[in-house]
Amino acid sequence: MRPTSREASPRRYLMCPPAHFQVTYSINPWMDPTKPVDLPLALAQWEDLRDRYRALGHTVELLDPVPGLPDMVYAANGATVVGGRVLGARFAHPERHGEAAAHVDWFRRNGYPDADLRVPDHVNEGEGDFAVTASWILAGQGFRSSPLSHGEAQEFFGRPVIGLELVDPRYYHLDTALCVLDDAADEVMYHPDAFSPGSRAVLRRLFPDALLVGAGDAAVLGLNAVSDGRHVLLPQAAVGLFGPLRDRGFEPVGMDLGELLKGGGSVKCCTQELRP
Repeated sequence: MRPTSREASPRRYLMCPPAHFQVTYSINPWMDPTKPVDLPLALAQWEDLRDRYRALGHTVELLDPVPGLPDMVYAANGATVVGGRVLGARFAHPERHGEAAAHVDWFRRNGYPDADLRVPDHVNEGEGDFAVTASWILAGQGFRSSPLSHGEAQEFFGRPVIGLELVDPRYYHLDTALCVLDDAADEVMYHPDAFSPGSRAVLRRLFPDALLVGAGDAAVLGLNAVSDGRHVLLPQAAVGLFGPLRDRGFEPVGMDLGELLKGGGSVKCCTQELRP
């Protein structure tokens, strides 16, 4: 029987305000430079997400935005932190290359020793393509992160890394196709059609009780969500997920990040978890 309630655990997140956010190029199917961005609205939506985290008892650290790097608001892509160790990012597209150094500098300034901080050899886009559970690190490939980054992460973190092939360009990062709902219990939700047949088989084997997400909720980036083990912050347009999440004992919290969706990201893209 599914639990009727869940326990939230306090989290520490890194976020970057969208002070320079705009869509002037296209590196994923969501980005259309002909559609203007309402920057004050984007900032208000981002602040609502930040304030919601704090109201739920979580800590939010801030990364200073850098002019000329409009995608820095998608802080999840800048690194992966597991057990206090930091694997930096190496971005696939030149438009985002400068973000990697900004993230590494933040970790150094905030007391992370060089011994626990790795600048990667292979392309990986942080928590965009790495999802962490108690048992595994799930690793996306196919559009951004190199499969060579999976072995690099496994060696650095000392945890088994499970490679998953993404096949739909709308779900170019793992965090658009899969969400960890309860990391301690290895519980996830995902959109099966975003994955290759072999990867779907792996997911069925690893997560036989996963919440399967249909095309409609996936298409509004409903899986680009963040869970603290109880509260699941997700795009408010993913209306088909609210009931199934409640049935499993979670408390869904709808968020409006419509302006940031113009860049191809939502709740999770804006949120990097600093795991102790």
